Amino acid sequence: MALVTVTIDNTKTKVEEGSTVLEAARAAGITIPTLCAFPEIGHTPGACRVCVVEVEHQRALVASCVFPVSEGMVIHTNSDRVRKARRMVVELLLANHPPECNTCVRNGNCELQKVAEQVGLREIRFDTVFPPKEDIIDASSPSIVRDSRKCILCNRCVTVCEQVQTVAALTPAGRGSSARVVPAFDLPLNETNCTNCGQCVMACPVGALYEKDQTDEVWKVLNDPSKHVVVQEAPAIRAALGEEFGMPAGSLVTGKMLAALRRLGFDRVFDTNFTADLTIMEEGHELLKRVKEGGKLPLITSCSPGWIKFCEHFYPDLLDNISTCKSPQQMFGPMAKTYYAESVDIDPANIIVVSVMPCTAKKFEAQRPEMNDSGHRDVDIVLTTRELARMIREAGIDFVNLPDEEPDLPMGEYTGAATIFGATGGVMEAALRTAYAVVTGESLKNLDIMPVRGLDGVKAAAVNIPGIGEVKVAVAHGLGNARKVLDKVRSGEADYHFIEIMACPGGCIGGGGQPIPTNNEIRRLRSDALYQDDSSVQENRQSHENQSVQKAYETFLKEPLGHKSHKLLHTHYTERGTDVPHKG
Repeated sequence: MALVTVTIDNTKTKVEEGSTVLEAARAAGITIPTLCAFPEIGHTPGACRVCVVEVEHQRALVASCVFPVSEGMVIHTNSDRVRKARRMVVELLLANHPPECNTCVRNGNCELQKVAEQVGLREIRFDTVFPPKEDIIDASSPSIVRDSRKCILCNRCVTVCEQVQTVAALTPAGRGSSARVVPAFDLPLNETNCTNCGQCVMACPVGALYEKDQTDEVWKVLNDPSKHVVVQEAPAIRAALGEEFGMPAGSLVTGKMLAALRRLGFDRVFDTNFTADLTIMEEGHELLKRVKEGGKLPLITSCSPGWIKFCEHFYPDLLDNISTCKSPQQMFGPMAKTYYAESVDIDPANIIVVSVMPCTAKKFEAQRPEMNDSGHRDVDIVLTTRELARMIREAGIDFVNLPDEEPDLPMGEYTGAATIFGATGGVMEAALRTAYAVVTGESLKNLDIMPVRGLDGVKAAAVNIPGIGEVKVAVAHGLGNARKVLDKVRSGEADYHFIEIMACPGGCIGGGGQPIPTNNEIRRLRSDALYQDDSSVQENRQSHENQSVQKAYETFLKEPLGHKSHKLLHTHYTERGTDVPHKG
């Protein structure tokens, strides 16, 4: 691409033609504050005006995030006029923003706070009366809370919901001083086609969207001596939790995470990876059964509750293609309240299962009415990575300096295959490893199935399994990419046997409950950590090699796809409408 020469703050620099002033400034090492710009999701509306700069021969200040550079352009990013304008914009935003920073969920990690500091704002001269909190907050969803008092109308949530996830559960409404962002038809969020994925939360620069906090519920059961509280943690947590305590992105903190959970007071610290291996045993056999017996293909994975709800809304004709396996989170619950309860002779009514998940949709999944096959609710409480970090800080635990500890048995053992569940393509890779071994009695020569790895939106591969033939697979992450694959399945263009779909970009490592910020570089580092953990295991990199899972089959479940496993570990889905009714 051709280069142009521009002068930014008295320094000449060459930048790509077609770049915005914001991009040119960043390339020159100059920081311009922004709020609405979010290039990773293609969102640069020029709406907030915080990023204004002065361009010579332009009468008005311009929004640097949308204004293109041109040959010979002279730009001033720090003139007196610019500084005053930015300060006024932020002052007006804060005048319409509740002064609740100390109690806000984003306190210390709020982009509006950071920008106010950047522009040197020290006084707000305007008075505003805010409506009562209870009249505004939408807490109808089991996963996500909307506090529209704090919305700064950047529309980043709208863009990620419409363009990345293609759900369009949020939309702009009104004009001028009446402008706001609302769910479709201005309904409560839980009455829309929201998938609870939480990507809107990840995009929000302030505390207008956040996960429904359940930390007090956990403290309550931990302090109840009549309850036996067990905890499970998803594979993606161990590659992200450290970021909440200042550790570099991609730090693998498995041992510290387990130690912290024990110090919080959990009676048993298990691992979702155990049931990730169990999921592969069930799902791998389900795939082989469908291939051999001419069952419904392609088989599509069922680990991501955001994806499941998306399919229930938009592709109900493909529900029979989804694996009937519960997700690892939901398999863990009934196993804890039957298999584990029997082994330690504890009344399952007194067992509380707490999950730590990278995903806000897991809160919704745990409340699905069908998730009670043990005779009790499978999973009682779901925390996100961020909520667990808050509990650790509240308990005064020095996370970074904790010694590494091991999980409890029997539901703590896991293989490398389970760990990579947290990255896009990981479930597919784990399933293929075991499916190949089940059919041939041998392991794949190379357990690293590279074509399904990485952050490409849609990935495809083929694995030849002797006795079965060529098994064609696809992997999609992010619901917009899922839509591309599903449209081909629906039209008959695709001839895949097996498809992995994760609702969130990057898979679980980019889930809606993970540390903020999360971007593609951070997703890559978290994924790398999980793959490194898998490759560091010299033995037991395949789910069927998990000795604790084998014992569970021998003594309790009997066999994959058997009567007991169908009752406890499998589920069904619900057709939902793509349209939501108008109010009234």
